[in-house]
Amino acid sequence: MEKKNQYMEVSYQLFVDGEQGQELMEETTKEQPFQWITGFGYALDAFENQLVNLEKGATFDFTIPKEQAYGEYHEEHVLDLDREMFCVDGRFDKEHIYEDAVIPLQNEEGQRFYGRVAEIGPEKVKVDLNHPLAGEDLHFKGSIIVNRPATTQEIEKLIAHMSGGCGGNCGSCGGSCGEGCNCGECGGN
Repeated sequence: MEKKNQYMEVSYQLFVDGEQGQELMEETTKEQPFQWITGFGYALDAFENQLVNLEKGATFDFTIPKEQAYGEYHEEHVLDLDREMFCVDGRFDKEHIYEDAVIPLQNEEGQRFYGRVAEIGPEKVKVDLNHPLAGEDLHFKGSIIVNRPATTQEIEKLIAHMSGGCGGNCGSCGGSCGEGCNCGECGGN
């Protein structure tokens, strides 16, 4: 049974299979947990479904197969783009374009997405559009810190954030959302 609109906080370790066994890829702590409201697409469906019915204090240990996570790694999602695309005022943008940098891109239809700079050559920049965890089974170990129904205010704040604003409470974005907040707490940032 899937619950919607649950406010959750979890601490976890995320492992993938590496050359020397399990490799730690990400970790959240009790002091800095992963927090979200279920049913809004902020977490993988398979991740939410494993956790949503667990009580506060429960521990978990499960694997999400790559097919239910970020899918297979696709070589055709690695593009060789002209180096000139990354020039500003006639100069290559070394400040923002370097190996392993995650950069914003936009296609002809105006859709925005991110890519990782894989390699910089004399004429081309190789950009990988695959998710960094594509092709990996995800192994999670952790515990539930909070699992309760989300308040109306928390849901409204999330919806406002999803629509491009911080919802008037810049405490959640630290005033850095840059979305024209008028709450008075962040100087209109």
